[in-house]
Amino acid sequence: MALAPGTKVGVYEVVATLGRGGMGEVYRARDAKLHREVALKVLPESFAADADRLARFQREARVLASLNHPHIAAIYGLEETGTTPALVLELVEGPTLADRIARGPVGLSEALAIARQIAQALDAAHEQGIVHRDLKPSNIKIKDDGTVKVLDFGLAKALNPEDGVASPDDLTHSPTVTSPVMTGAGVLLGTAAYMSPEAARGRPADKRADIWAFGCVLFEMLAGRPTFGGADTAELIGAIVHLEPNWNALPVTVPPGVVAVLRRCLQKDRKQRVRDIADVQVLLDDAAAAPVASGPAVAVSRPRPAFAGWIVAAAVTVAAGAIVLWRGTSSAAMPETRLEITTPPPYSSASIAVSADGRSVSYSALDVDQPRIWVRSLDSEDARSIAGTEFGVMPFWSPDGRSIGFFANEQLKRLDFASGAVRTLAPAPQPRRGVWNREDVIVFGAGSTGTLFRIAAGGGTVSPATTLLPGQTNHRFPQLLPDGRQFLFMTLGLPTCAACIARRSTTPPRNV
Repeated sequence: MALAPGTKVGVYEVVATLGRGGMGEVYRARDAKLHREVALKVLPESFAADADRLARFQREARVLASLNHPHIAAIYGLEETGTTPALVLELVEGPTLADRIARGPVGLSEALAIARQIAQALDAAHEQGIVHRDLKPSNIKIKDDGTVKVLDFGLAKALNPEDGVASPDDLTHSPTVTSPVMTGAGVLLGTAAYMSPEAARGRPADKRADIWAFGCVLFEMLAGRPTFGGADTAELIGAIVHLEPNWNALPVTVPPGVVAVLRRCLQKDRKQRVRDIADVQVLLDDAAAAPVASGPAVAVSRPRPAFAGWIVAAAVTVAAGAIVLWRGTSSAAMPETRLEITTPPPYSSASIAVSADGRSVSYSALDVDQPRIWVRSLDSEDARSIAGTEFGVMPFWSPDGRSIGFFANEQLKRLDFASGAVRTLAPAPQPRRGVWNREDVIVFGAGSTGTLFRIAAGGGTVSPATTLLPGQTNHRFPQLLPDGRQFLFMTLGLPTCAACIARRSTTPPRNV
């Protein structure tokens, strides 16, 4: 039975319900002695009479009491008033990581900052021979100052410090799905989504099961969706055991080094998986700090950070194109390398676009069996074609690098990398390139009227962005200026020149 507000459990008075889970109900409560708010995790009455479940609950208190770390929610005590045993826990304010992911993919820097804190919490637990066993976004809280707290070690098991492997008997002490035969619809589906393959097969699990779950959590942060999915628990477990994650769901702006760490964490054979979460921390830090690779990858020089703005030069032939990146500087000699994109050939110079962070390029293959948009990270030798962009040309990036716009079949379209969804935004006969500004407005050229148009990146009404002046016949090829609002474009038909450059704003004046 749920505890109503005002119910007393020892010196604690229930204020409100916070949530329910497989190991108990959680309430916000007031400590009458110390005048502070706490979280009470109360074992349901139906469980309290079960000696095995009660032993698990008491073990949770001992496990948590042995952990003292800034990224692990603390335990203050164990109340056993009457038939209502309750853990007294630190009350952690703020949304869960699941709440944060529900708003969309987490940016790379934010995701890595969260991941580091989770890894530190797991490292502290593993050092004491404790495996969490139920790491998932809903068990991770993010405070207003960005501090991460890992909650609910209720499914943790104390390992044998000598060999780090749990005894088979411990497997019976967890309500987590541990065998494919436990496939009731909706049974702990959220927990099963982060279960390691060995746990899904009902085999003993060690701390590498937490490393698997950590990989699932980081993947979900970056992609904005779970690593594995299924219509029910049986299908989900089948995916975990037999299928690979959809690596294309990761934004192309995620550095290859970070993807490589994820692959190491999500090896189905735990012998091939990273063995220690501390090693994962080091690998992630190295991957995030690594400069863009030289040699056959694109050449990027990295002078002083005070210089802003990437300049891109592209030399294109029928068979290949060469891309050079540099920052404006007065230095006489800057290191430079070049990349020739030869797979798939050929492509048009008008169809090459560089992401705002300078890490990735997109381009369209025009002379292949199935022409579409391709994306390549500049520190990787591999390019990948993007499903849903068939016959796409002239790609351009969103400012956050999570989407691209392009033209296909005389339509302006948008692709979101996280979901893989492609949306048609507007008709675009005779396309003349597009740009995507910081205010989520797309300016593009199309049609026989010769003017440029604007539309919200989420879709909506198309309106003119430019007006032809006397003698002008065409506006085309918009290019954003550094302020992210104004843009340059080419005009044709002026009596004084064959092609001139003009400037406009992507958005109307504020009083219009």
